[in-house]
Amino acid sequence: MISTRQLAYGYAGGSALRFEDIDVAQGGVLLLRGASGAGKSTWLALAAGLLAPTAGDISVAGQSMQALGKVAGDAWRARTIGFLPQKLHLSDALTVHANLAMAQWAAGLPQDDPRIHEALTALGVDELAQRKPSQLSGGQAQRVALARAVLMQPKVILADEPTASLDDDAAAKAVQLLQTTARRHGATLVIATHDARVAANLDSQIGFQPLSLRRQ
Repeated sequence: MISTRQLAYGYAGGSALRFEDIDVAQGGVLLLRGASGAGKSTWLALAAGLLAPTAGDISVAGQSMQALGKVAGDAWRARTIGFLPQKLHLSDALTVHANLAMAQWAAGLPQDDPRIHEALTALGVDELAQRKPSQLSGGQAQRVALARAVLMQPKVILADEPTASLDDDAAAKAVQLLQTTARRHGATLVIATHDARVAANLDSQIGFQPLSLRRQ
């Protein structure tokens, strides 16, 4: 489902980030760990096709990310990747429902209100559909952002520091929510974090692959 070989990315004026080879099966869980600056967010951006590697190869859902063009890549990413960024990027100008409809538009698909309702209901926030993001609590906003991420029933869910700024109870619930949602959709889950509580709260019965990143 996700495979990397000699993957590297170099920022202008800095040393290259080089990543260990890894293979993650469909439905598996990959935990990216490392201190700030180790390359966790860069790895996620490479997996999402937002950055192109400067060396090596990364394949996601059978698609080599280097082979995607800009326009085709945007549509493919919208249909295949569910991205939960640390900053949720919900538009305050739109209702919760309209934020999800925008995700369908980005995928090149017509608005599907029943699917939007289903995604919000599955995450317990359907009653918030006509509210603006500024009217939501932090936990509600995170659930809405996750509903948007899984709206297209993605094959891969990428989560960047999903427990940042959360207390212990909220962090445990966030990890459980990610796992439950990924299993519901049969998606591969990748969590990038420096928070030791994430590993502690992952379901040991499903197993997961840890990958520790550091600058080389």
